Amino acid sequence: MATRVDKEACREAYNLVRDDNSGICWASFKYDGSMIVPAGHGSDYSEFKQQCTDDVRLFGFVRITTGDAMSKRAKFTLITWIGENVSGLQRAKISTDKTLVKEVIQNFAKEFMVSDPRELEEDYLREELKKAGGANYDAQTQ
Repeated sequence: MATRVDKEACREAYNLVRDDNSGICWASFKYDGSMIVPAGHGSDYSEFKQQCTDDVRLFGFVRITTGDAMSKRAKFTLITWIGENVSGLQRAKISTDKTLVKEVIQNFAKEFMVSDPRELEEDYLREELKKAGGANYDAQTQ
């Protein structure tokens, strides 16, 4: 059966993360049978990381504040999590399914495909986003 996305529900979660006034910094999207649906959202990034277990595959849209002494700004990332115990067939399918998710989640600075929990560390993501972001005025003070 072809995978589908609950676009309306996923768009609501996506917009919560994008909203500067919401306090929500992440939203996750999981498989419910052949449908991708919102799995949760929150203001504490560690809650998102707890969903990334060895037996699941999911997508996350995360807001991370980057910047330097001159300016702070929100950067967004799309994370595709594939747990170590996910079957080969499900691993292969996630690439085509991600195309469907990107119909809803369209604005992000960097995309990550992750199966190692260390790559979910917020500092790691922040550094990668900083590299992708262009000018880094902190480098002048080092």
